[in-house]
Amino acid sequence: MVTSKPHAVLLASPGMGHIIPMVELGKRLLTHHSFHVTIFIVTTDSITTTSQILQQTSNLSSLNIVHVPPIDVSHKLPPNPPLAVRIGLTMLDSLPFLRSSITSIDNLPPPSALIVDMFGLPALPMARDLSMLTYVYFATSAWFSAVTVYFSVSDKKIMETHAESREPLSIPGCEPVRFEDTLEPFSSPGGEMYEGYLEAAKQIVAADGILMNTWEDLEPAATKALRENGILGRFTKGEVYAVGPLVRSAEKKPEGGKKDAVLQWLDGQPDESVIYVSFGSGGTMSENQMREVALGLELSQQRFVWVVRPPCEGDASGAFFDVASGVDYTMSYLPEGFVKRTEGLGVVVSMWAPQAEILQHPATGGFVTHCGWNSVLESVENGVPMVAWPLYAEQKMNAFMLSEELGVAVRTAEKDGGVVGREEVAEVVRRVMVDKEGVGMRKKVKELKLSGEKALGIFGSSHHSLSQMTKHCELHLQASH
Repeated sequence: MVTSKPHAVLLASPGMGHIIPMVELGKRLLTHHSFHVTIFIVTTDSITTTSQILQQTSNLSSLNIVHVPPIDVSHKLPPNPPLAVRIGLTMLDSLPFLRSSITSIDNLPPPSALIVDMFGLPALPMARDLSMLTYVYFATSAWFSAVTVYFSVSDKKIMETHAESREPLSIPGCEPVRFEDTLEPFSSPGGEMYEGYLEAAKQIVAADGILMNTWEDLEPAATKALRENGILGRFTKGEVYAVGPLVRSAEKKPEGGKKDAVLQWLDGQPDESVIYVSFGSGGTMSENQMREVALGLELSQQRFVWVVRPPCEGDASGAFFDVASGVDYTMSYLPEGFVKRTEGLGVVVSMWAPQAEILQHPATGGFVTHCGWNSVLESVENGVPMVAWPLYAEQKMNAFMLSEELGVAVRTAEKDGGVVGREEVAEVVRRVMVDKEGVGMRKKVKELKLSGEKALGIFGSSHHSLSQMTKHCELHLQASH
């Protein structure tokens, strides 16, 4: 007989794509699996999280959210550090606060499990010290999870061959990774990023369990490969659980509440007639590329909502740490006269827009996305086909899966100098919005939407997975009493 409910501590690293899935997992554990839940949120600023994410949890007063005081690591960084290095240092500096907070929680039973994302791995030894179970939560695909698990044991020669010959990287039980879509660390085996990722992969497979924000029917082969001992399952210490799709649902406005201007505009458009364009909370583009996007949207003659951020030369993840750092109303980087010429046809929004609400709106019929997994799942959950335009991290793998395997996206082809030209932009938008191909994609993505809903239902595979993980935590709790 279990004496009390298990208590899980979740640690979310900076960035919307990390925080939102962690908050959604916490909500799920609390409302469907009888956990006490405490979520520690690490940020580099206090604006982003409080204003844009955590208002969605206000209706769950029993979800205990703790803000780690904003951490500034700028004095420790080399010039132009990779994104992963900056997040990693930020997480490392949050550990003393995390430990003292966990050990002083007094209104709940001591935590029996710590769940971290890929950047929270430095907290795992502390959790073991405190006799907690350790879980790693991949807020991304089973395919990426499989690549990471396989990487923990793969021979360096295999990686060198992949980098030198540019041949696809074979992953047992899964689709091979084409060199054009490979992860950045793999392109230079032995480099700093490679070694860092290898160390992370080894820590992940040593955890007591791995959670993934995907579901069996979306990725049957990769999920099976990770679970079966004869394939990749033999490399992980604990079970692998597919628990998705966990995404933020649209806010319900109170009666008489003021509606966002962009949603008011969408109310006046025909069903499935608007393409939503957003490159994620961290994604940025060069000024030249932004000009081509603008002129391509104009050329396509399709209604659009475009979330813009100031251009950034040579760094696709340049806005990652400054999501809410002010709004640029001048948008002087857009082609002269563009906003005026497209008045009525489209809406340009500076810096941030209510994405879940836009994708759920009946007027939205397509999504130009950077293929961050969070955005992918939000699009699928709302039955919206995509234009896949990957920028960084594992987004190229996601783009391949969406366009080649699932058939719910068209993918942009890079042109001269890495810039996608306006004609190409107009063409991919029209393929999704008006061509016959778009009709087929819309049908497929609506089938995936139903499949995701089924997975989370009481008899679904994802619900079952989280129930299994709950049992694991309950047994651990019993044993520690």
